[in-house]
Amino acid sequence: MICFNYHLWKRFRSIASPYWLKDERWPARGLLVLLVLLIVGQTGFSVLFNQLTGEFSSSLAAKDADRFWTSIKQCLGILVVAVPFYAVYYYVRDKLGLNWRRWLTRNFLGSYFANRAYYELNSTAEIDNPDQRIAEDINTFTQKSLQFLLVMVGALLQLLAFCGVLWSISIQLVVFLVIYAVAGTAVTVIVFGKVLIGLNFYQLKREADFRFSLVRVRENAEAIAFYRGEGQESWQVGEHFNALFSNFNKLIRAQLNLNLFQYGFSLITIVLPYAIIAGNVLSGELEVGRAIQAAGAFAAILSALTVIIDNFESFSRFAAGIDRLDGFSEFLAHKDGGQSKPGDEIVFVDHSHLAIENLTLLTPNHARTLVRDLSLTINPGQGVMIVGASGCGKSSLLRAIAGLWRSGNGCIIRPDAGEMLFLPQRPYMLLGSLRSQLLYPQQNRVLSDGDLQDLLERVNLPDLAIRFGGFDTELDWAKVLSVGEQQRVAIARVLLVEPRYAILDEATSALDIANEDSLYRMLSGITTTLVSVGHRPSILKYHPQVLELMGEGDWRLYTADDYQGRQDPM
Repeated sequence: MICFNYHLWKRFRSIASPYWLKDERWPARGLLVLLVLLIVGQTGFSVLFNQLTGEFSSSLAAKDADRFWTSIKQCLGILVVAVPFYAVYYYVRDKLGLNWRRWLTRNFLGSYFANRAYYELNSTAEIDNPDQRIAEDINTFTQKSLQFLLVMVGALLQLLAFCGVLWSISIQLVVFLVIYAVAGTAVTVIVFGKVLIGLNFYQLKREADFRFSLVRVRENAEAIAFYRGEGQESWQVGEHFNALFSNFNKLIRAQLNLNLFQYGFSLITIVLPYAIIAGNVLSGELEVGRAIQAAGAFAAILSALTVIIDNFESFSRFAAGIDRLDGFSEFLAHKDGGQSKPGDEIVFVDHSHLAIENLTLLTPNHARTLVRDLSLTINPGQGVMIVGASGCGKSSLLRAIAGLWRSGNGCIIRPDAGEMLFLPQRPYMLLGSLRSQLLYPQQNRVLSDGDLQDLLERVNLPDLAIRFGGFDTELDWAKVLSVGEQQRVAIARVLLVEPRYAILDEATSALDIANEDSLYRMLSGITTTLVSVGHRPSILKYHPQVLELMGEGDWRLYTADDYQGRQDPM
């Protein structure tokens, strides 16, 4: 359970401090200083308005018209100057919050995409809903951090400004205030703090889980419809909502208790200052205006002293968000440092060719050995076809070559990442134009529409651009293209880039044999060396070597002719 203690401050500081110490520190500090100056001005205006309120009351009680109208004119004059202070304060605060959010979001995104941290998150339950943490938790963190900081600064200035006013009127009120505020703050933090922060932490998680379950339904709508899985999906989404609902019920019950205390604590102060100084007013020692001035100063100081009590509900949600953001930051920092998990001992060496030396590959949880002591050299032009029963580790071996899986030991020698192109069974279709689909991942490359049309014709998609309105049409291509069309677009990327090695993980599985053979024939006609996972014997002729994974870590390496000559091939 999250605790309201020094550790919360440490987590906050680790997230907040880089912005104020690194490249944007001087503009940020300048805006912060301006905010503090604006708060000082607001506090000064509050003192003046409080004094004038007392002056209004005293002049009316004395039936002194000149005194009353003079104070009214003074008040209007002060208002003309004060209004811009209040308006500019909120603009500067929001501007600083927006700049901070921009910097922190870019910083998190940089770490999120570095060292494939976004991929590692898929295989760990340690961090849930990273999308929410980047899109929402960072925004809440920056806005609430500034809000609470400025509230505390304002409370301190207000305390200093009004203490002198109240001390000159009633020392009893000052002493009472300090004792009352300290006791109320202690009760709030000790009694309500731990419970509310913990419930808010879990509420953020439940809300994110519920939203993600709905997103999954939308993204997989067709598959769910084919399976007629509406009932199961509805039940699962409902379970996420039930968890959200149950936790929120606990949260509002806890907030009810806090609200009972807060309102009882604050509303009783409507009576207390008057009760304490009533004797002085009734005896004639204080004017009515001075009594009203004292009540105003009492309220201002109480507000300053009880800032934690008044903002505790919001602060508890903020504290829960800090813990989620800190956990995410720690995970990304671990990935940025290039640290490996225990058992990740596969070594990667840069070279012009692709080779595997004494590789033993395990599943990420080290529960199963997929390949044991594999050695294989894939020289340019000497591609390999990887075969074997489902689940024997074919795709896992490709993940190891790509550097996505590191569990095990041995050495993988490979070219630079730009010299290898990996094609999964379900191609990735980014959001953008048809032109960007074909150029991916080399978006800075410039090709004419004619060149792109020739490319589409080579992969048997001659009417694709015409059908969707040209190469610059932006659509959700993963939905408008069939899987077979998507696979042909992915092959077009290989033909365009001509990498040193193309790694195909059943990348033509959705195509008929004629289309598959045509595409492989074109791939074999360029300088790219093919490494393919496949089951169809029709593509065997495009690979000089065959690696068969037998299961339980065993493997065998054949020439294509030897493998073809087996009595029961594939």
